[in-house]
Amino acid sequence: MQYDAPYASTYARSTLIGPRTEGVLGRRVLAYVVDLFVITLLAALFGTLLAVASVVTFGLTLPLFAILWPATAILYSAVSVGGSGTATFGMRIMGLSALDASTGGRVGFLVAGVHALLFYVGIGTLLLLILDVVIGFARSDRRLGHDLLAGIIVVLR
Repeated sequence: MQYDAPYASTYARSTLIGPRTEGVLGRRVLAYVVDLFVITLLAALFGTLLAVASVVTFGLTLPLFAILWPATAILYSAVSVGGSGTATFGMRIMGLSALDASTGGRVGFLVAGVHALLFYVGIGTLLLLILDVVIGFARSDRRLGHDLLAGIIVVLR
C-alpha cells in the first residue's frame, strides 16, 4: 500500500497507512451521530444565552439565531479537532484521531475549522455528499473529499 502524498515525511508515511486507516469510515459515521448529540446540547446552551442577550439588547441579537447551529457545529469541530485531543468527543469514543496528512502531527485550529466547514457544505448538498463518500471508498487510505481539501487524515488511535 502506497501513501499518495509524496511530500509527506517518512514518519507520516510509516504511521498513517495500513491498519490505522482500515474501518475508519464506519467509525466516522457513528462518531458523527454522537457529535450531533453533543452539538445539539451546545446549541441549546448557546441558544439560551442568546435568548437572554436578545432580551438585554432589545432584540438586536435575534438574527444570530439563524446561524446558531452551524456556527456551533463548526466551532465545536474546530476547537476539538484543532486542540490537543485531535478529535471530537464522538471521534474519541470511536477511537479515531484527525492528523495533518503531510506531517502526521496535530491539525491547527483554522485547518480544523475549514475541514468542518467543508464537511457541512458537503453534507448539505446531495451531489457533494455522494462525491465525498465515493472518494472515501475509492481511496486506500479512506480519506474523504473534504479531508483531501483540508489536508487531514483520520486514523485509528
